[in-house]
Amino acid sequence: MKKKTMLLLFSHNLTEKQKEDAQKLGVGTFVSLPEPLQKIWSHIDPEADSIVSILDEIKSFVKIHTQKGDMVLIQGDFGATYHMVVYAKSLGLVALYATTKRNCNTYMKNDLLYKESTFEHVKFREYI
Repeated sequence: MKKKTMLLLFSHNLTEKQKEDAQKLGVGTFVSLPEPLQKIWSHIDPEADSIVSILDEIKSFVKIHTQKGDMVLIQGDFGATYHMVVYAKSLGLVALYATTKRNCNTYMKNDLLYKESTFEHVKFREYI
């Protein structure tokens, strides 16, 4: 069975647990955006009226670096995410997002209440 590519439209680095989970799904290669495109993806202008043209270069990168059946992990700006999920599906790609479990810990120190949250990867889920 041919190993799949997972292209990362994601603002963070994958954890080891996420990499292992992706490998269980048949992923053999992870492809990150090059730095200029990563900067675009991670900093979508919140004041832009339309982001379609902003995503053109990213769409070209996705098309060049994937083939039908590959996976794309898509998380970020809601509008950009929606647009790229629709685009990925039009190419026959599997669009995924990571689910997490939030663990909260509260504690007192010097009469101040602190709240600390950590997020633990659970699984990848396909956008439907």
